[in-house]
Order: sequence, then C-alpha cells, then structure tokens
Amino acid sequence: MKKHCVIVVVALLADLVLAPVSVFAGGVSEAPMSVEKTAVKSEIKNVIMLIPDGMSMDGVTLARWFQGGMPLALDPLASGLVRTYNADTLIADSAPAATAFATGYKTNSPYIGVLPSKAGLWGVPEVTVPFRPVASVLEAARLSGRSVGLVATCELPHATPADFSAHAPNRKNYDDILEQQVYNSLSVVFSGGYKFLDSANRKDKEDLAAELVKQGYRLIKTKQEFDALKETGVEKVWGLFAPVDLAYDIDRDPAAEPSLAEMTSKAIALLSQNPHGFFLMVEGSKIDWAAHANEPVALVHDILAFDKAVEAAVKFASSRNDTVVIISSDHGNSGITMGNQSTSSGYDKVPLDTFIKPLQAARKSGSVFASLLDESKSNVQNVLASVYGIQDASAEEIEQIKTAKIDEWTGMTLVGQLIAKRAKIGFTTGGHTGEDVVLYQYAPLGAKKLSGTVQNNDIAWYMAELMGLDLKGTTQRLFADAKELFAGVSAVLETNMTDPANPVLVVKANGKELLLPVNKNYGMLNGTPVQLDGVTVYINETKSWYVSSRALDVIK
Repeated sequence: MKKHCVIVVVALLADLVLAPVSVFAGGVSEAPMSVEKTAVKSEIKNVIMLIPDGMSMDGVTLARWFQGGMPLALDPLASGLVRTYNADTLIADSAPAATAFATGYKTNSPYIGVLPSKAGLWGVPEVTVPFRPVASVLEAARLSGRSVGLVATCELPHATPADFSAHAPNRKNYDDILEQQVYNSLSVVFSGGYKFLDSANRKDKEDLAAELVKQGYRLIKTKQEFDALKETGVEKVWGLFAPVDLAYDIDRDPAAEPSLAEMTSKAIALLSQNPHGFFLMVEGSKIDWAAHANEPVALVHDILAFDKAVEAAVKFASSRNDTVVIISSDHGNSGITMGNQSTSSGYDKVPLDTFIKPLQAARKSGSVFASLLDESKSNVQNVLASVYGIQDASAEEIEQIKTAKIDEWTGMTLVGQLIAKRAKIGFTTGGHTGEDVVLYQYAPLGAKKLSGTVQNNDIAWYMAELMGLDLKGTTQRLFADAKELFAGVSAVLETNMTDPANPVLVVKANGKELLLPVNKNYGMLNGTPVQLDGVTVYINETKSWYVSSRALDVIK
C-alpha cells in the first residue's frame, strides 16, 4: 500500500511541476486540458511560427512608410496583443521570451528551455524544480512524425533558435546548445554560425561538422549550394552561410547569402514533403540588433526582409487548408518613435519626407562604416555623404567620428545617431522594453485562432493544440529526472567528470552498465550504442541529469 502511495505522490508532484498558469483565449486558468492530453484530434498538419526579434510597433509603422505607405504582408494578419514579461521581471530577454513561445513556460534570464528558479509576477506559479528542462513544440512535433526546421539570420546557437531546440541554464553556453542542436534530429536548418561546429572553437574539441555528415545531413555554406538544393524528397540539410551571423539585409550580397524569405521558402518546400506535416520556426534575428544600436536604416530594412518571409509563409498556407502561420515579436526594443524631442511642438506639421528621406538616402548600414574608412579617417565626410546621404555633417560630428574607436558596433551607433537625428526618430533606450507586442496570425477557415491579449507562453500551448501534441507528456518522455527514473531498478548512478567538457552519466543496474554522454541522443549499453529519442541534459547548478525515459527500458 505504501508503494502505491509513493507512486501517486510522485505523479501528483510531476503534474504540479508541469502545470503552467496561463491566460488562454481570454480566461485565467491552467493551460487547457485539451492541450495537455495526448490524443488531441486536429486537422492542422503544419505550423509556421515567425519571430521578428525585438520588433516594436513604431518600427513596423516606420517600415511601412519607408516603402511608401503600402500595407505590409503582416497588416491583414493582426489579431491581438502578446504580453512578454518573464517569470520574475517586466522586461524580457530573448532567452526567456522565446522559451515561453517554445515550451509554454515563462522563465528567467538567461535560461534556455528550462523552468525558472525565480517567480513573482502575476500568473506565474511558484518555483518547484528550478532549471528542469521542458520540451519544446519543435521536439513534440518531431516525435509526432513531423519534420522540423529552424531558420534565422543570427548564429544557430543564439537565444531564439536555441530555445526551440536545446536546454541550458545560460544562453551563452554555445558549446552545449549547439551540440544538443546537432543531436536533436532537426530536419532543416538555415542560419549562420558554422565556426561553432569547428572543433578548434569548442572546449570539448568535438568536430560537429563531421558528426552532421555522419548522421546523413547535407552540410552547405554557399548560396550556390543553397540554390542547388532539390525541393523534392525529405532532405536532411544544415545550411550555415556565415561564420557567425548573416549580414543585415541592406548589406547582404545576394550572391553570397540567401535572404530570409528565400530560406523560409526553401525550408517550407523541403519540410512539406513529409506527409505527416512539419513545424518551422523562422526568426528575423537582427531586427533586435539594429534596435539595440538605435540604427534605423538596418532596422527598417530587416523588418521589410522579415515581412517578405511572412509573405512566403502565408502564400504556402493560403494554398491549402492544413497550415497555420503565427507571428509575434518576443519583446520590444529601443522605444523607437516617429518623432523626438525636436518635434515636441509642431509635430503635426512635420512632413513625411522628414522621417523617411534620410533613411532612404543610406545605401549601407552602420555596421560596415568602419570598413569604409581609411586608416587616417580622412574620408569621413566623403563616406557620410556618398554612402549614408549625410551631406550636412557638422565639424563637431566629423571630429567625434575621427576621435572614436570605430568597430562594427560603434559604427552602428554613430551612424544611427546621425541619421535618427536628421529623420527626427526617437529612441528611449539601447535595451529591451516591456510593452505588449502585436500578435499576427493566418489560419484556414474553421481553425481555432488566438485573439485578444494573450500571454507569450499561451502561444506554445496553442500551437501544440493545433497539432495534437502533448507538451507535458513530451517533457516526461524526453527529460525524466534520472534519479526518479532509475529508482525502480535500484540503479547506481555516477557522474563521470574525467573530461569536464564531456560529463557522462553512468547507470549500473541488473548487471548492465549504461553510459549516457551529455548533450547526445544515444547511450552505450555494455559498449553497444543505443538510440534514444532525445538528448541527455546535465544541469550543473543542481547537479541533476535529465534523460530519455527510454533509457529505463534499455537497462531493465
């Protein structure tokens, strides 16, 4: 009898750990029971989520006017607002914000795909198991038989793509994040970041490029290889087109890097060959970076590049009745405004050209400014005039540039200041902001839609419901606590730290030895490889291992 009681208590605790409080479809409640059960019937095969990182409403307005006031592809899709706050703080970082989108749980900075260690804000439950990995919609979609993909203009282990495909307490831990991504059975990847695959750039010295090839992936780096990809058959491909991040769209060489829209279209074409459907996350990553730098030229061009990706996704979705497209920024950034202190009076008399012409005159972003200057900076005035359209640079402005140490970042901020001043565009901060962001959506007739003001973590439960996925069950399947999982077979657990960069969980039971290396989706049973359905995660902060529940079947 006591044994049964313990099992019931453990089950109840698991439910409490994985019970998110959310505002879903207008009411304060736990996530809908229809979402948390496994056998949810759905006619939606494909979900495409597009995230314009750090895109605020005034940036969208400015981009629309930049192209003459014509409606954006986004415009007819607006359906509500999204609250972006973290588990404990008002202003979100990309890591916890995209964790909410991906997993259905608000968390803390700088966490990737794990539960919070601190709570406190409205609607967030108390912390139960800090740092516990929780499954993403992408991982649940993969287990359902769907193909899964990631597209981004940043490097792949950066926060947003990481949140959908990895689990770590710190977004800066690229080694663990990228290794998990390599072993997480992603079908299609298009982004930047190939330098992080190189063993020379990794503490564990593993050659992840060779591992991808070993797994049967086609690893490509050039636009020519990208263009040559066949769009028939389900092809496993990683396309990483830059050592780190891709260029801002205004600076992009079309012969060297595909656009965000091209990557989105190609990913959809490849993923949609799977008759079971697909899940795709697309991020316009560097909208956020331009906003941080208060650089309006790069910002506007990357918003418009993102809008073309939205157009590509909706074009596919509108040609069928089984695909939903959902779009939301993860947070605001920069407090951008059309109008600054100089327009405090007479704001209603300022013509459109005042805001737009200075942006349209620029032919490059500020990120390339340093590369355009000669060693003595004697050509500052010429570069400002010929490249950035600034014909009236003052002696004081030129001197500021000549005395500054110019790199990619300071080039962005300096050029941004000069152009924003002339365009009467205001910025309140170089950081993120805490306002609600716009929710956009395309869904076929009869499909459930989100509307009103929702929480960011509602979006994960909504996507799971559309595809008939069980997020909570997927977490229990992929990330079982090793101590609890193996308790029933009286296993002895040891952590082998012979190589600190590659810890291994050693499980001994029933005369067998199972080795579970960190960040990988396989184990070694008495020296024989055993495939698992998820990666093994080690949380150093709590000295806890989380493993695929299939590992128990292997060692029984």
